[in-house]
Amino acid sequence: MNKKEMNNNDKQLLIFDFDGTLIDSVPDLADATNAMLTTLGKETYSIDTIRNWIGNGSRLLVERALVGDIAVPEDAQTQAEADHAEQIFFEAYTKIGGSKTVAYPDVDSGLRKLHTAGYTLALVTNKPIRFVPKILESFGWQDLFSEVMGGDSLPVKKPDPAPLLHVCATLNVSVAQSVMIGDSRNDILAGQNANMDTLGLSYGYNYGQDIRELNPTEAFDSFADLVAWIMKDNA
Repeated sequence: MNKKEMNNNDKQLLIFDFDGTLIDSVPDLADATNAMLTTLGKETYSIDTIRNWIGNGSRLLVERALVGDIAVPEDAQTQAEADHAEQIFFEAYTKIGGSKTVAYPDVDSGLRKLHTAGYTLALVTNKPIRFVPKILESFGWQDLFSEVMGGDSLPVKKPDPAPLLHVCATLNVSVAQSVMIGDSRNDILAGQNANMDTLGLSYGYNYGQDIRELNPTEAFDSFADLVAWIMKDNA
C-alpha cells in the first residue's frame, strides 16, 4: 500500500513497539551492557555506540557487545559463552530497574487519547517479556494494552510477522483492521511481512537508517503528529 492510502476509519487495532517508540531505554540498557562487559573483563562502550546495537532483542545486543560490532560473526563465541554473558546482562538490567528509562514526549497523553477514542492497543516488543510488566506499571500503562508480547513470548520475534498475527488472532481483529507502529526496520518489516499497514517514527533506534527508507505507510517525526494523524478522521 502506498503512503497516505490508509483509511483510518477502518482501523481498530494499534500494535506498538516499545523501546525506541514509546520509551527511551537506551541509558539503562547501556548501563546493563557495560556492567556485563566489566564483569567479564572486557572493554566498555559509549551510549551512542550501544544505541546502534539495540532493537533485535537482548541476545543479539549481548553478542554485539561481546565483539564490539553490530555485525556478529557466526563463530564469535560459543553458545555457553553467550548464555553466560546474557545471564549477567539480565542480572545487571534487573538491578538497574529502569531508573533512567523515560517516555518520549506526548506518548503518555497520546496513548490515553487513542485508548479513550476506542482503539484497541497492543504491545509487541523484542524485549524479554520478564522486563515488560514492571516498566508498563511504572508509567501507569498496564491497563491500556489488551495484549502484550515480548521477544521470547513466541519462538520467533520481529521482523517475523508471527507475533503480530498472534495478537490479531488473540484479539479477533483482522490484519486489515490493524496497524503496526514502530521506530525500526524490525517493526516495519514485521508489519509488511504480515501484510499490515505500518506507521514509522523517526526518533527511535534504527541503526542510523531513516525509517522512511523502509517505505512505511506513513512516517512521523513526533508521537503527537502520529496521534493527530490517526485521529484526524475521528475529530
